[in-house]
Amino acid sequence: MPISNIIGFDDCPFERSHTGNVNVIGVVCAQTRLEGVLRTHVRKDGANATTKLEQLIWACKFAPTLQLIMLQGVALAGFNVVDAHKLSDKLELPVLIIARRAPKLEKIKSTLLNRVAGGQRKWDLIESLGAMEACAGVYVQRVGIDLATSAEVIQRTTLHGRIPEVLRMAHLIAGGVTTGQSRGRT
Repeated sequence: MPISNIIGFDDCPFERSHTGNVNVIGVVCAQTRLEGVLRTHVRKDGANATTKLEQLIWACKFAPTLQLIMLQGVALAGFNVVDAHKLSDKLELPVLIIARRAPKLEKIKSTLLNRVAGGQRKWDLIESLGAMEACAGVYVQRVGIDLATSAEVIQRTTLHGRIPEVLRMAHLIAGGVTTGQSRGRT
């Protein structure tokens, strides 16, 4: 049975100088049809993203039907890195992390280790996912889902461009509720 019910997350825009919490929007789609919108918040550059996503998903009415978690990048609100293995284990759902282009890992590592509290732990979480793999026109890291299934899900849930609708919608909603209008590409 193909994966249909997906929850995708993106963080809301924030100023570089911002401290404190940043809102995160979750969108639930059945294929490409919007089923629901959720909201939580995580600490900018903090360490609570995994827990906050887990709590939000467990508490939502969509939890029983979800089949996949999608993230636009492994970190929310700057460098609040999601422990994708833990999230997958706790919720018994695969996690698919998507990026438009391969990240500059050396720059990320340097920033984490030299400028971010808990940087080594966060870098270890990123490293535990392995290198990003080219897949269906994007790059992915994955937990609990194989590369072929990942490609099939991305292709089936992307209408225009390269990013699946669930992430595109989360991005547009996050921008709209924060700045008054959506802008930019996912």
